[in-house]
Amino acid sequence: MPIETVAVIGAGTMGNGIVHVFAQHGYAVTMIDVRDDLLESARATIAKNMDRQINKGALTQEQKAEALGRVTTSSELRAAESADLVIEAASENRDLKFQLFRELDAVVPESAVLATNTSSISITEIAARTSRPEQVIGMHFMNPVPVMQLVEVIRGLATSDETARVVLAVAEGLGKTVAEAQDYPGFVSNRILMPMINEAVFCLMEGVAERDAIDTVMKLGMNHPLGPLALADLIGLDTCLAIMQVLHDGLGDDKYRPCPLLRKYVAAGKLGRKSGEGFYTY
Repeated sequence: MPIETVAVIGAGTMGNGIVHVFAQHGYAVTMIDVRDDLLESARATIAKNMDRQINKGALTQEQKAEALGRVTTSSELRAAESADLVIEAASENRDLKFQLFRELDAVVPESAVLATNTSSISITEIAARTSRPEQVIGMHFMNPVPVMQLVEVIRGLATSDETARVVLAVAEGLGKTVAEAQDYPGFVSNRILMPMINEAVFCLMEGVAERDAIDTVMKLGMNHPLGPLALADLIGLDTCLAIMQVLHDGLGDDKYRPCPLLRKYVAAGKLGRKSGEGFYTY
């Protein structure tokens, strides 16, 4: 099944990044979200990030114009009706994703592949909301999408070899490196990353060290480019909490219990960079 047209559901940080790389690599892309202002903002973000590539000599003005010309936007889910590949990049909310896949299954062609950029939710459960579970797969990009090389590809219980082959080829064609994972809570990336972030929050809550010291230890001692608390702010504390809850519920082990301080920050609306304040102020 050749992939020529792509629809991306969600115009947030991950969604617009996915649109960016597909458009840059020659695909016709439809970006879909519920509000026109979100779509306009996402398009501006893509243009701004392409300008950064131009300044680094990785892109020309002509290539930018051509890529942006391949991007259309819509606030209607039916705009995905001619897509060969749909990538859902909505919020990390189980019920929202289930509903989107029910609706997408009724809209897109029978041959279309339905992928989700979920960072933790079961691919098998998402696929079960459709009539084509063999054509549903996880395609987990890393943030920021235009920069990060990894795509984590996750098969659900029913995902076919053909669907996996197509998605692997598409990801590699984007210049990404693929790591395949099985459908367990958090897959590989977040099963390892989120407990580390959660433990850093416990260290802060329990007074083991101050915020800056915790991040400095991990940056200078473990050679991480960003400390875990700053990284949590970048990801979004609400997203971190949602993933920890998936890990805790799915694996049933108290080592995945979300830190109470993480819950408190989310309850207070301190979500990190996107709200202007988290463990740091922006």
